[in-house]
Amino acid sequence: MIKNKLKVLRAMTDLTQEQLADQLGVTRQTIIAIENHKYLPSLELAFKMANFFQVDLEEIFNYQNES
Repeated sequence: MIKNKLKVLRAMTDLTQEQLADQLGVTRQTIIAIENHKYLPSLELAFKMANFFQVDLEEIFNYQNES
């Protein structure tokens, strides 16, 4: 399973889901689904997020082995 810290990063920068969605060129529903671990973003979107927050991908996304 891939977990993410998008909600934490968004809160640290005082952005709403709508504001982040606008910055990344996606819908608010996409941000909600990613934050709730119901949707994995494309690699392109993941890189956009990392660039936006100026962090490495690993600071947003973390693979966790379920076994």
